[in-house]
Amino acid sequence: MLNNLTTEARNPESSEIDSLSALEIVRLMNRQDALIAAAVAAQAESIAAAIDVIADRFRAGGRLLYMGAGTSGRLGVLDASECPPTFNTPPEMVVGLIAGGEKALTRAIEGAEDHPELGQRDLADKELSDQDVVMGIATSGRTPYVIGGLRFANQVGAFTIGLSCNADCELSPHCKIMITPVVGPEVISGSTRMKAGTATKMVLNMLTTGAMVRIGKTYGNLMVDLRATNEKLTMRSCQIVAELTGVPPLEARRLLDRCDGEVKTAIVSHLRGVTAQQARQQLSECDGHLRRALQRDDA
Repeated sequence: MLNNLTTEARNPESSEIDSLSALEIVRLMNRQDALIAAAVAAQAESIAAAIDVIADRFRAGGRLLYMGAGTSGRLGVLDASECPPTFNTPPEMVVGLIAGGEKALTRAIEGAEDHPELGQRDLADKELSDQDVVMGIATSGRTPYVIGGLRFANQVGAFTIGLSCNADCELSPHCKIMITPVVGPEVISGSTRMKAGTATKMVLNMLTTGAMVRIGKTYGNLMVDLRATNEKLTMRSCQIVAELTGVPPLEARRLLDRCDGEVKTAIVSHLRGVTAQQARQQLSECDGHLRRALQRDDA
């Protein structure tokens, strides 16, 4: 079956890669990488549909759960782990599951991906509900761990999305939305950490970023809901508040302190001349959207 997968095919462009210089290898890989964006762009409508579903589920209190094996699983865990500091989301809002568990993040757990019942078990352990979205990530489109999880998700009533770099794959019958950026054969045959991995990372970036924007986690392209967990993010918070309110950086820092470090609260409090608590209430009434809060009729 592997012989029928695009991701397992031999790439004629790299058939003699072992005879190339380092510079020639770099240029070859760069030419191949340049094909990825077009493959992702061809899936724009499916990605957009997935963003809308995820955003709707977030608004209703649901979660996004990624599941995959190997590189696919690691990329899902990576994307999930970056949401809390970037968008101030609770860790349970976007969850990454990988076949073999946490140990599989740093080393291969042989055979873990071959058991569909483990995919079901991992989702059951997370108390999956019909409010959630499950995204199965499988470059090959045939990983048993992922398919087992998707079958269980459909039984529960969760919304199912699939991501594969092979068209007409085995994931498709188990998914309500299928995203298939076909990037072609890898420079090193079957090494899907390369073009397929990059395409996967691009799609996951779009899904969580798009959904977070839709639920009000940004103002324009500014991360107004970020969590200042280190000095860099604290400085970024001050810069955002200073830019959007027009106050000097030192005053922006004081304003943030008065608002418990909440960027959106600080901005609404200053621009609308209200207390931090009143600012929070106004934001809540606008579903957390800063732009809506600032454009209220009673402004």
